[in-house]
Amino acid sequence: MKRVGCYLRVSTTEQTVENQRNDLRAYCKARGWDNVTEYSDTGISGTRERRPGLDRLLSDVKARRLDVVVVAAFDRFGRSVRHLVETLDLFRHLDVEFISLREQIDTGSPLGQAVFTIIAAIAQLERSLIVERVKAGLRRAKAEGKRLGRQPLRVDPRRLESVVVRKLSARAAARELGCSTASAWRLIRARTTGAVDADGASHAAEEAPHA
Repeated sequence: MKRVGCYLRVSTTEQTVENQRNDLRAYCKARGWDNVTEYSDTGISGTRERRPGLDRLLSDVKARRLDVVVVAAFDRFGRSVRHLVETLDLFRHLDVEFISLREQIDTGSPLGQAVFTIIAAIAQLERSLIVERVKAGLRRAKAEGKRLGRQPLRVDPRRLESVVVRKLSARAAARELGCSTASAWRLIRARTTGAVDADGASHAAEEAPHA
């Protein structure tokens, strides 16, 4: 007997999941499924990262306590196309069928598998476009001579020299130089190895967080 998980969600507390529940129960009854567990989230937006009901369902899926997941519609389930595809990929890996009533998708059928392949391709295209836009932006900034990343950390070279001569701890040096402890340590180390330029900028500390 298949173990079925039905997921229900509404975005506000003024709404009710009863319509979804009736449809899902009727579908499961028609399929002859009696071992059904319901998971629901009420008053929770579909874009929320954490959803208690969905989290419990996914936990049971990963623990291999479910064979089928049924929802009323895609938008009741996935936060985004990417989330939907990634979750369906998890289901496929664990041999868990996914059924959406409104879209009439059943990944246990040949047609459902074909639709999943199309959705996965769209998601991959979306990821590729995002990566290409980021790379294009970086190339344009570089061509325009714009500096990428943080500005180098600069301190008064005389104060840095004083810190080194007095052999202050990194914490005490940070207070005196006005930077983080990690930056102070890198500046002192760079100064003692001769890696600090005439402006007192340590290239080794460029990426250190500022205080």
